[in-house]
Amino acid sequence: MKKVIGYTAGVFDLFHIGHLTLLKNAKGLCDKLVVGVTVDKLVKYKGKSAIIPYEDRAEIVRSIKYVDAVVPQQDMDKIAMCKKLGATLLFVGDDWYGTEKWQKYEEECAKEGIKIIYFPYTEGISSTKLTEVIKGEKKVHNPQKKHLNDK
Repeated sequence: MKKVIGYTAGVFDLFHIGHLTLLKNAKGLCDKLVVGVTVDKLVKYKGKSAIIPYEDRAEIVRSIKYVDAVVPQQDMDKIAMCKKLGATLLFVGDDWYGTEKWQKYEEECAKEGIKIIYFPYTEGISSTKLTEVIKGEKKVHNPQKKHLNDK
């Protein structure tokens, strides 16, 4: 029986519970989970900057028990990476669901035999929000716990 390979990609800066939940859920649906970690150059291209350098982010993700392999995500073309890896599942957060970009991806993926699976976005937490907390601009709210910066 052919193994099911799944792929997901992200910056994974300031690794948090939303990242872990995505990886755990993804691994539950495939035999091998490959994770693309966005290289620093591409993060900058997207108009952002990572606090943690690529090599460290890749090592953190590689160390997660749900992850079978880590590859550098050099560009925005996740379909090309899926084809290169033989991945038949592409995992993303549902904050992308219904967007023009991902509707197009769905059509392209279907032609390639790749299924996109959307996971619920973890409300209230993101690397962007954590960066704002670090800078003292905002509090992170987890509805089930106190604010991270409450005493």
